[in-house]
Amino acid sequence: MEIRDLLSKPVWQMTGEEFIFLNRHALQGSETKPAQPAADKDKDKKYVYGIGGIARLFGCSIPTANRIKKSGRIDRAITQIGRKIIVDADMALELAGRKSGGRG
Repeated sequence: MEIRDLLSKPVWQMTGEEFIFLNRHALQGSETKPAQPAADKDKDKKYVYGIGGIARLFGCSIPTANRIKKSGRIDRAITQIGRKIIVDADMALELAGRKSGGRG
């Protein structure tokens, strides 16, 4: 069996033996190349999710976490797609730590 021939053959036309051979060959190729992370800088990043995640991060209540998010103070740390909220925890803490008026 030639790999090139099997790669061009539709899966529904393969015999079980051909499919298993191709599958094993694909697995052998992936074992020789360990997966590399896309970006090393993202490796150490910590994320929290949702308003509950913001509340745990800042050690506050859900309504207070809502106020923090709505204030715009940590907007650069937030990625929101629809209702899903993803927050870069380190950046949010850094942004919230800067004084810019208000009480306190």
